[in-house]
Amino acid sequence: MTAYRYPESHVFYRKLGRAFPRIVRGEGCWLIDEHGKRYLDAVGGAYVANLGHSNAEIADAMTHQARQFGYLSATAFTHAPVEELAAELAATLPGDLDKLYFLSSGSEAVEAALKLARQYWVERGRPEKHKIVALAPAYHGNTLLALSASAREHYQAMFREWLVDVHRVPASYPYRCPCRGRDAGCPVCSGVVLEAAIVALGADRVAAFLAEPVGGSSTGASTPRPEYFRRIREICDRYQVLFVADEILCGAGRTGTWWAIEPYGAVPDIMTLGKGISGGYAALSAVAAPERIIDVIADGSGNFMHAQTFSHHSVACAAGLAAVRYLQRHRLVERCAMLGAVLERRLAALRELPHVGDVRGRGLLAGIEFVEDKETRAPFPRAAHFAETFTEAAQQAGLVVWPNVGHADGTNGDLVMVAPPFIVTEQEIDEIVLRFTAALEPTLSAVSRQQSV
Repeated sequence: MTAYRYPESHVFYRKLGRAFPRIVRGEGCWLIDEHGKRYLDAVGGAYVANLGHSNAEIADAMTHQARQFGYLSATAFTHAPVEELAAELAATLPGDLDKLYFLSSGSEAVEAALKLARQYWVERGRPEKHKIVALAPAYHGNTLLALSASAREHYQAMFREWLVDVHRVPASYPYRCPCRGRDAGCPVCSGVVLEAAIVALGADRVAAFLAEPVGGSSTGASTPRPEYFRRIREICDRYQVLFVADEILCGAGRTGTWWAIEPYGAVPDIMTLGKGISGGYAALSAVAAPERIIDVIADGSGNFMHAQTFSHHSVACAAGLAAVRYLQRHRLVERCAMLGAVLERRLAALRELPHVGDVRGRGLLAGIEFVEDKETRAPFPRAAHFAETFTEAAQQAGLVVWPNVGHADGTNGDLVMVAPPFIVTEQEIDEIVLRFTAALEPTLSAVSRQQSV
């Protein structure tokens, strides 16, 4: 039997200490390996497969485009898929965000968005504005500028000398805040900490503030107070700082509205899109910006200084166009909101399980945080590897979830994320809860054995 692990395979795997099941086909929310084992993909791979697996319409759209032509240089030509996709997405975006620059990954989009903010200020004659403010905990990608903006110590440690200085303010994280998100006057939960940071750094030096409207894995789908982003918008306007909303993970309908920022009544200056905008059928991300920002560059140098070979790729854009139209035609964003309420009710039962400290989220995006002590919210020590052990146990039980660590204090903290495709059924949601519960007992046993050694 072939071993899909390092070093037996020629593949340089992302994880070098485990074997990988070989998937041979997908069916909706399910993946099937070469031995016939079925896995309920409760996180869409990596929050990506919002249409489910093996969608024939998306595959046909990509095939049709590839038969016409594949690659074109975006410096020389345009084409129907990119023009039509930009128009379709622009119609869904908040406020004046109506121009889109297409890339391949979320990291690239964040990198490009921050570069756009910097170039905007330089071409406006404000080159001193170069500082970035971001949240902690937070994650925005793994290219060097995006990694610099991410508050993940275990990712940054090895590359610290290559990273730029990004100032951090505490993220609104009700479960970990002393006020539990209930105090409108809390500097963190109200967003006032951003104003203090801008003043301390000097508003004439701050270019951009970067945040996810709904927390990704770094805060386990944590949501701020309703007025939080309106306050953020007011602060950014007052001090002439660009607000960059990172919707790579939480956008494209995942939280029950097209864009996670919508319910807050605030419009960002720049927004990043990714993951679900192609349903995972092609590597596709984007930066959205308004004319008022792009005009400064158009009237100045005339060129956005972020060249990417595969930007505006025709087959990727064809996949995105088919995915967006499929979402609209089948009203899957509305379905996500409806099934999100079901997911919330069903997952609430997990709070009764040992060491489940909190269950939270919005739409079909949920985080389940594990703690050693429910009363004090004390996390497991990092050495216990609770989230990783649970994720492996879940996969053995035929359930795919996404782990995160370090959110409690920068080092400790364990949670897993659930983000099923928008086509998930109520019966499959019940199955997620059953398999989740089944995975907890072997996890506790394994962690107990490890701690007793």
